[in-house]
Amino acid sequence: MIWTEREHDSRHYHLKRPVTGRSRLIGVCRWLLVAILLQGGSLSAESVPVRYPEGTIHGFLALRTLEGKLLAGGDLTEVIHGNQVVSHLVFRFKDGSVDDETTVFSQHGTFRLISDHHIQKGPSFPHPTNVLINAATGQVTVRYQDKDHEKVETDHLNLPPDLANGILVSLIKNISPNTEETKVSFVGAAPKPRLVQLSIAPHGEETFSVASTRHKATVFTIKVEIGGIAGILRR
Repeated sequence: MIWTEREHDSRHYHLKRPVTGRSRLIGVCRWLLVAILLQGGSLSAESVPVRYPEGTIHGFLALRTLEGKLLAGGDLTEVIHGNQVVSHLVFRFKDGSVDDETTVFSQHGTFRLISDHHIQKGPSFPHPTNVLINAATGQVTVRYQDKDHEKVETDHLNLPPDLANGILVSLIKNISPNTEETKVSFVGAAPKPRLVQLSIAPHGEETFSVASTRHKATVFTIKVEIGGIAGILRR
């Protein structure tokens, strides 16, 4: 579940991710990386139209439990380079763990991923990974630790234009609350790269406070849909 609220009159936005125990962010990332081991079947998703183009921003985020306990501090920057947006999001956890992601994408009519480099390491990530996606060539490289040795998995996938890695929050900010369901594609690695589908749907509204000012946010739920044998087992 991700809550989003955008201030349309500025270049800033606020994000609030409710979590239980460990951060929901870690849970989502781990779920996406692990739940796809037996993925199969065809996927059909859709590109998200650009309603609110991204601009140059610098935001400071926080991950907290539902009880308000701080788990990690985040730093987000987005810079426009020609026709591309370069986004860098890093979360630093209290236990020393780091979730670091650099994404390049375009936003002409629809959002289109160009590349994504996602690193997760530290105690919060029992299986540290380093995933590099080149959407233009379809090459996905995964570096991971197997006991005391680093291993590398490289694969070429037929990556669809609606790939959501690294731009999921931007996509959700542009989905109308009146849209019943939106499906996009996502590459996970466990450690072999696999394509799955994400189902995103609005789930009512909640309120939150920023600097003692209350705001309304649309709540979105995200579900991983897996085809083939894995999909049968999940049901």
